[in-house]
Amino acid sequence: MGRLDKDDIIFNQKIAKRLKALREEIQPVQSHFAKTHNIDRQILSRWENSNDKRGVSIHTLRRFCDLINISLKDFFDDELFK
Repeated sequence: MGRLDKDDIIFNQKIAKRLKALREEIQPVQSHFAKTHNIDRQILSRWENSNDKRGVSIHTLRRFCDLINISLKDFFDDELFK
């Protein structure tokens, strides 16, 4: 896969922002959330990093949604994605 275009970068930034917002609703402290859900804090930090060029896979999103008991539909049903 080649470089991401502008729209892909913006979409990745929105996903990272949504991940962080949802995580903060549950646990404001990243390290506590990571420990509670048995995730490496650095990986969680990468997921929430809007400057990360790799973005988050759909599998990672599904895993995150499972951890916080929401569906992928609920994840994307947000003003950020409209």
